Amino acid sequence: MEEIKNESKNFIEEAIEKDLADGVYNKIQTRFPPEPNGYLHIGHAKAICIDFGNAKKYNGTCNLRLDDTNPSKEDVEYVDAICEDIKWLGFKWNKLLYASDYFDVIYDCAIKLIKMGKAYVDDSTPDEIREFRGTFETPGKESPYRNRSIEENLELFKRMTDGEFENGERVLRAKIDMASPNLNMRDPIIYRIMHQTHHRTGDKWCVYPMYDFAHPISDTVEGVTHSLCSLEFEDHRPLYDWFLKELGFETPSRQIEFARMNLNYTLTSKRKCLKLVKDGIVCGWDDPRMGTLCGMRRRGYPAEAIRDFCDRIGVAKANSVIDFSLLEFCVRENLNQNAPRAMAVLKPVKLVIDNYPEGQIEDIEVEINPQKPETGTRVVKFSKNLWIEEDDFMEEAPKKYFRLSIGREVRLKSAYYVTATSCVKDENGKVIEIHATYDPETRGGDSPDGRKVKGTIHWVSEEASVDATVNLYERLFNVENPSDESKVGSFEENLNPESVSVLTGCKIENGLKDVKPGDTFQFLRLGYFCVDKDSAKDNIIINRTVALKDSWAKVKE
Repeated sequence: MEEIKNESKNFIEEAIEKDLADGVYNKIQTRFPPEPNGYLHIGHAKAICIDFGNAKKYNGTCNLRLDDTNPSKEDVEYVDAICEDIKWLGFKWNKLLYASDYFDVIYDCAIKLIKMGKAYVDDSTPDEIREFRGTFETPGKESPYRNRSIEENLELFKRMTDGEFENGERVLRAKIDMASPNLNMRDPIIYRIMHQTHHRTGDKWCVYPMYDFAHPISDTVEGVTHSLCSLEFEDHRPLYDWFLKELGFETPSRQIEFARMNLNYTLTSKRKCLKLVKDGIVCGWDDPRMGTLCGMRRRGYPAEAIRDFCDRIGVAKANSVIDFSLLEFCVRENLNQNAPRAMAVLKPVKLVIDNYPEGQIEDIEVEINPQKPETGTRVVKFSKNLWIEEDDFMEEAPKKYFRLSIGREVRLKSAYYVTATSCVKDENGKVIEIHATYDPETRGGDSPDGRKVKGTIHWVSEEASVDATVNLYERLFNVENPSDESKVGSFEENLNPESVSVLTGCKIENGLKDVKPGDTFQFLRLGYFCVDKDSAKDNIIINRTVALKDSWAKVKE
């Protein structure tokens, strides 16, 4: 293994390096084990970066293992989406595996525990099991079925496996300690009856292992050295270790927990996200307002920015809430460096330059990305008739208004100085056309006589423009923690009614007529944008990824 540089390390890296130095493991192997019952969200991104990142850092491997132990909630659709998200995020697994690959091994381990007198079949109802379990303050009570003979338990478990009983009629429990201060050690259920077709094994099984039982066995059989998981599994670690010790694995996996990532204004509960989808509150799991990775991809968040975000957060042992603005900062910083520039007018009003030659169209050369001069330049068309933003004109402007108004001169970005002379209004008093004159000596945006203007506005040529629909996205929720229903009410009550604004008839440069889904741009003065997946040549749809500046902070004030 290559020498690891002497740098500041987090507690996971320290543990891995110590295990390597002590010879506990010869090579590092990790795994990312999502359940295929929904789409991955931003919280999963942190786990992905930790699992795959540590494997890469220590020249090890990382497997993707789908935890398909609950067929009632799982689907191939989710499996495919998980694979796609991990690839998009920039990681490559060593092997694609499933917990169901180990069902035979896990089942044999259950039989072994029964034969050791360490597991028993319980006929108690779910309510009785819950009641007998006790609380943090009171010890649990032993099930009346706890002391069945090994022979009876083997026979009953076989009958469970053969499908003789209904769902919930019996379970297999580990026999540990009903007085343990750790509730997870109070005879946990390790197998339950579930007459449900599995997406991979079909109807071979009607009993399925619980996650706490399948997880350590799968890890160790697979060769995982460090089972990295979020902090809610810390109390499960004694159970993880108990199973591996009792089953006699020579080199068991080691579980290490880290704090999960909680992002404010974001919902990550799969159950609640599914409700948003089914109730039509969002247009799908990949709605650009969702906290899912596919939603963020559709919105135009670069994978590199999400990895940078996870890196900035770091690895901690205590849960905390991360401000959404940090994620947007990472996105904004990445796109500022990488997104080509373009001009678009979202709320167009016509600007006619009266003294510009009729029928003349000029080529204006502008930089593709000033952050990367090596990307060169592009050409935009300039003409007599232009589109500008309706917010960039005011007939009678206050003193500190530096955009276009009657008698005031402004710079058209990279083109000329213009001075508004008059405007035309409709029957409701709305300005529908502005007339102006231009100074032909100011081509390129500078005046040869040295006069300065304070305002610069963007524009699009009427003759060289394409129509587009632009979706402006904001936070989906108005409260920082929409999941905390005890304090803020149901998450449906806290939806932001202005989370999306759909603008039709927007004008974009003609050079963007052939954009493809996923293409990203900085529209000058407006923000960063991405072409939507449903966009077509005759129906261009563009999503705002993030504004140029954090405007949400002002909304909260």
